[in-house]
Amino acid sequence: MVKINATRLQQHFEAMSLIGKIGETGTCRPAHSVLEKEAFELAASWMKEAGMTTRIDNFGNLIGHLEGKNNSLPILMMGSHLDSQPYGGRYDGVAGVLCAIEVLMTMKENNILPERSIEVISFADEEGWRFNKGLFGSRGILGKLEDGDLQRQDKDGITREQALKEFGCDVTKFKESEFKEGSIYCFLELHIEQGPVLDIAKKPIGVVSGISGPLWLTVNLKGQAGHTGSVPMPLRKDALLGAAEIIVALNEIATQEKENPTVGTVATIKVFPASRNIIAEEAEFTVDLRDIDLDRRHRYEKQLMDKIEHITKKHGLTYSIKEDTNSEPRYCADWIKKIIHENCQKMDLDAPELMSGPFHDALTLSYVCDYGMIFVRCKDGISHNPLEYASYEDLALGTEVMLGTVLDILNK
Repeated sequence: MVKINATRLQQHFEAMSLIGKIGETGTCRPAHSVLEKEAFELAASWMKEAGMTTRIDNFGNLIGHLEGKNNSLPILMMGSHLDSQPYGGRYDGVAGVLCAIEVLMTMKENNILPERSIEVISFADEEGWRFNKGLFGSRGILGKLEDGDLQRQDKDGITREQALKEFGCDVTKFKESEFKEGSIYCFLELHIEQGPVLDIAKKPIGVVSGISGPLWLTVNLKGQAGHTGSVPMPLRKDALLGAAEIIVALNEIATQEKENPTVGTVATIKVFPASRNIIAEEAEFTVDLRDIDLDRRHRYEKQLMDKIEHITKKHGLTYSIKEDTNSEPRYCADWIKKIIHENCQKMDLDAPELMSGPFHDALTLSYVCDYGMIFVRCKDGISHNPLEYASYEDLALGTEVMLGTVLDILNK
């Protein structure tokens, strides 16, 4: 039986974790940055060892290409991302890239030349925190970028266009980096779960059923500044107070049906003028609402809009809402799930099926091809945090399942 090299896989994770290392176990590798470029160079060296040619396209994606016997066939694509959260761990995204490279290294060592070509991709800016919109590289290759994507600025005022140019990309040649319709056969992504379901169930591997649809909004409230010591409470137009009430309302909306997997979060807020003795004139915050059931998400969104209207009116505020991301839930292909389950059974793994709350590059790819995802257990469900942890034993098991899945797909 063909087996991966678990020791080599661990060494690759440990080497990658040194790039952008913060503290003992943390990682900060911003999208389109010098640190991401360094990570790409290291990953590309391993891709070449696995027999791939490598390139960085104009969207800032690292792509490794293994030529198949019949290059007229649509490709099998695998991958994830190497950019991280600003205060992130060493497994999110990284697992999908390094485990895919290990699959191809194992195939090369066993002289397995695929009929169709295979590409392993580290997608640019999956995380979305630097420019407040993610899945950039995967949207880019499918021609799904939006107006204003390149004008988005990071906290230092650098636009995405500027960052891409500094990264070595040519934003005038995006068309050259897009994939032709029908050129991708299917997409596979291995990822740490980023939730506690597998850990609680004491199961190392899970089979993903689908990805819940994220709705990202930016809400801006405007009131009136005034001295905190002299403006009577009934006369205030306090933007921050309005924001606080909306944040609580979102939490109540998302938790109204306890058994549902709906999640609603406000994780960032900006206040102007941000002085302790001036009533807040302006408050801007982000809303993240996700659900695997689109009808329910629409219903909850309407409830939130009604609350915003009511609360702002009560406090004499005006408001504007900008939609940053709006994706429907996307379900994994039954035939790929079946193959993943069969490979888990061959390894005596009892792998439950579970949905993904977080979005992944697979979400974007689902619009052009069938996709499947493998989850690896994540200790205590902690992610987007330096405490994020997946054992090398579990990651090796996931890679074995991925290898078997790839070989079965190639034999179809």
